[in-house]
Amino acid sequence: MAKGKTIVSKTGVRAVHKEMKRKYVVRSEICFFAQDWEDGYNVGGLFRLADGCGASEIVLTGKTPKPEENPMIAVTSMGQHRRIRWRYFDRHDDAVAQLKSEGWRLVAVEIADGAVDVNDYIWPEKVCLILGNEGGGVYGNVMHECDGSVFIPMFGKGRSLNVTSAASVVAYAVVFGSSKVK
Repeated sequence: MAKGKTIVSKTGVRAVHKEMKRKYVVRSEICFFAQDWEDGYNVGGLFRLADGCGASEIVLTGKTPKPEENPMIAVTSMGQHRRIRWRYFDRHDDAVAQLKSEGWRLVAVEIADGAVDVNDYIWPEKVCLILGNEGGGVYGNVMHECDGSVFIPMFGKGRSLNVTSAASVVAYAVVFGSSKVK
């Protein structure tokens, strides 16, 4: 391939993806937990991210919109909502209990007491990233059940990223990053 040339064919893109699968070893199994998200576009973006990083599933809880109820999810996910396994729980506590019973280690993406820089965290082999509400973050009762929490270093004046953007940064640190795996 010519240096700097955009790949426009589906065959070319598939070849690049196939090569990346040979080159990289996915180090941890990952799932996402969306707690009371409000924006269907964020949920759709999470489905695209889940597909991109090879996540096992997405857990939607509380008032987080479901794909069949919100057309924005289908648009933003570009159809990935049909490929990625997902499940819904009315109650956050029920979702947490179920995930723990299945062997998932819960890690909140949240600036909290004891939170570790995402680049320094030692990731378990099976991790569910807990992503709180866009405005309120991870709720205390869910935070209490987490095995740890991570934060993303910020260098500008803003204090946070969009929730799906933050999920992307952390997911790729888990799956491909230089941080250690237990």
